[in-house]
Amino acid sequence: MNYTKNAIIDAFWHLLEEKPYGKITVKDIVDYCQVNRNTFYYHFHDIPELLITTIKQNADDTIRLYAQYGSPTDCLTPLIENCVKHKKAILSIYHSVHREDFQNELDRILMHVVAQYISTMAIETGSTISAADEKLFARFFKCALSGILLDWLNANMEYDLLIPFARICDLFKGAGALAFQRASIGTQ
Repeated sequence: MNYTKNAIIDAFWHLLEEKPYGKITVKDIVDYCQVNRNTFYYHFHDIPELLITTIKQNADDTIRLYAQYGSPTDCLTPLIENCVKHKKAILSIYHSVHREDFQNELDRILMHVVAQYISTMAIETGSTISAADEKLFARFFKCALSGILLDWLNANMEYDLLIPFARICDLFKGAGALAFQRASIGTQ
């Protein structure tokens, strides 16, 4: 990605730590990163496009860097840590009019992580399950993880999510293995 575009994105995230999303202006961004307005508009149509671009970029980076491990904990722990590190910015976005965009990207990350997890679990347990059951497991695990993360965001990230999150993932691993066994029995 181009240096100037990255500078604009970095300025935007810095400003999100200082003030609510709805109060950030193009002038704030260009003043912070010392570019002119035309440069901003060369890269982004407006601030909502900048926001959506950065949310998608962060989701893609999370998937690229962490999802290959096959464990929800391994992938989502860095995501949670990054949210905590940028708490004001994340909550500003979450409580903005673009909450749906944020949630859609969160769902995309979770579905990717869960799909990787299910593939890993199938290999580890030697299970063969139907495509319908695989989709059902993926949706169930994604919804469970999404609910946990959304509850945390709704509580303004006021509690430490990492320990209960790791625990619930451990519990799901055992439940998931048992469900895979039952699904395999049903396909034979």
